[in-house]
Amino acid sequence: MRQKTVFCCSECGNETVKWSGKCTACGAWDSLVEVKLDNNKVKGVSKSASSVKKVPKLISELDTESEIRFSTGIGELDRVLGGGAVKGSLVLVGGAPGIGKSTLLLQLCGLVDGGQKILYVTGEESERQLKMRAQRLGVEKGDVYVLAETGLSDIMETAESLSPDIVIIDSIQTVFDAEISSAPGSVSQVRECTMSIMRLTKEKGFTTFVIGHINKEGNIAGPKVLEHMVDCVLYFEGERSTSFRILRAGKNRFGSTNEIGVFEMADTGLKELKNPSEILLSGRPDNAPGTCVSCVIEGSRPILAEIQALVAPAAYGSGRRSTNGIDYNRATLLIAVLEKRGGMAVSACDAYINVIGGLELDEPAADLATMLAIASSFRDLPLGRDLAAVGEVGLSGEIRSVSSLNMRLSEIARLGFKRCVIPAHIKDDIKKPEGLELISVKDIRQAIKATLG
Repeated sequence: MRQKTVFCCSECGNETVKWSGKCTACGAWDSLVEVKLDNNKVKGVSKSASSVKKVPKLISELDTESEIRFSTGIGELDRVLGGGAVKGSLVLVGGAPGIGKSTLLLQLCGLVDGGQKILYVTGEESERQLKMRAQRLGVEKGDVYVLAETGLSDIMETAESLSPDIVIIDSIQTVFDAEISSAPGSVSQVRECTMSIMRLTKEKGFTTFVIGHINKEGNIAGPKVLEHMVDCVLYFEGERSTSFRILRAGKNRFGSTNEIGVFEMADTGLKELKNPSEILLSGRPDNAPGTCVSCVIEGSRPILAEIQALVAPAAYGSGRRSTNGIDYNRATLLIAVLEKRGGMAVSACDAYINVIGGLELDEPAADLATMLAIASSFRDLPLGRDLAAVGEVGLSGEIRSVSSLNMRLSEIARLGFKRCVIPAHIKDDIKKPEGLELISVKDIRQAIKATLG
């Protein structure tokens, strides 16, 4: 029988018999990948799937005892997962090569609550290499079984016979199904292998962590439909040149997607940062122009971020803009508002903006601190080490209120700041922390005058 060939969209998973430059379902360009299908395998899967008949039940009669959480032993990972891992869930952990995905899950093997049987499937390392890395991380105890295998059938058979509580697969791009003719890591292989692993996870009720690599666009390699299959998608972010790592949830069926976990990469593995604000502000210079601190909310956690700006005369007619940690378009907008409403001729200057620690600030509460840092560098006057600023800036230069202001002020006062610039028009009742002076401003001109004179 002639083998069937279709073209699958890596963004939405839509299949078509003809190739085209644009997917007709989602509109993505250059996303169709050729996939060879085995007709016998497709028929076999559908037949086995229909052999087990499910009986519908009332939602009030469903058993919730099986959907219980347990601690992974890593507090920051539990926070991102929504309070711990859920039995019977499939978690996809993505990140750039060398960022620390395998290190995080191997440390989980040594820190998880006692009595948990773990199966660690490695397709990228030998058993001896994994043992060496485990010794370096101090993971030598626990009921941990290691399987160096890439064949899907062998992995499924071992998981069924061992009946573990936790399964870790490193990585999904190395697993292949022998009945699919395409190479490991292809769209069809990743999709079918993940689907088979998901079925076994739901049937047996163990928790599965699957590691996935990301491509140059920053997305998990494979079809986009892969992220819709799993219960949780965690992204491990950070620059390899820095020691800080951030674990962020892109999807979570059992909790919030706003929480983040902060780690520091050390020689002995990842260390949890219980107080990331204090670490991120360490080494801050005294009375240096062009620096200001703001407080952003990541989930339920307030984090203080230091924003630095450098403004220098441009070598040519138009000024250059460069940002790191802040959206470029947002930064150019704030610079334009500063010139038009703040009375500072910064358009003829080069402006460089950086957020310390590799943080990505995407909420408008950091607008005021960013503009004050730029103004401080432009005038070459320090704002003071004890000053912080929180507020959103509009196009007319007005300072607008932000959410969770009381929580932000409490964190600012806890870390020893004495002054804080806040919007004059606020929505909630402000509870002034002890020892913190609140400077209320209506617009950016008033804010600059109050802080720089």
